[in-house]
Amino acid sequence: MTAMLVAFPAFAQAAPAAPIAPVAPGVGDGIDRALGQLGGGQAPLSLSLQVLIIMGLLTILPSLLLMMTSFTRIVIVLAILRQALGLQNSPPNQVLIGLSLFLSLFVMAPTISDVNTRAIQPYSAGKIEATQMIAEGGKSFHAFMIKQTRVKDVTMFAGMAKSGPYANPADVPFAVLLPAFVTSELKTAFQIGFLIFLPFIVIDLVVATVLMSLGMMMLSPQIISLPFKLLLFVLVDGWALTMGSLANSFVS
Repeated sequence: MTAMLVAFPAFAQAAPAAPIAPVAPGVGDGIDRALGQLGGGQAPLSLSLQVLIIMGLLTILPSLLLMMTSFTRIVIVLAILRQALGLQNSPPNQVLIGLSLFLSLFVMAPTISDVNTRAIQPYSAGKIEATQMIAEGGKSFHAFMIKQTRVKDVTMFAGMAKSGPYANPADVPFAVLLPAFVTSELKTAFQIGFLIFLPFIVIDLVVATVLMSLGMMMLSPQIISLPFKLLLFVLVDGWALTMGSLANSFVS
């Protein structure tokens, strides 16, 4: 009876411990690498940060296309050619941009091949990191741009940036080279456009003089000169001559 009157404490059944969620392989390593990079370590960037950087670079791809390739010179010369012929919308802008783009790919083919050999292929094979890939690719574009840039333009922008003098062309930083390269391209494009304009201006002057001597001052000279300009352009194979001259203008 005594044993029956003694109260024993009731112990609740212990709940099973919640299982610990497994950590995805590589996530912890990626975070450690990212933290190490932010802290000044030598660990590479994580995959997520690399993707973020690449997506950011894609947003400025049109600007890179305009500023670091032969596209600027080509599209300006073709636009001046259309104006010299007296044609407003033929060829249309889409055609001019397409011609400029594919001719730029032709001109930039050696540079793109060099970038592929020095940067893209080693990065795909895991031999270099993303930052090294960008640096190696930038060297190829730097070599192309420095060949097409005038020394006077580089000196002007280097003076404004209080940089230089430089021991060799490879030492010119991109901050100085990019505006100097664009300025040189604009000057070269307008020089080529001036030479293209000259024969068509002669045709306009001859037609205007003939019409004035005949007393046909009410007739627009552009209507009469346009067929003659088109005929001259076709007889000299103007498109092939223009495209070939543009491509050869980048050969150094």
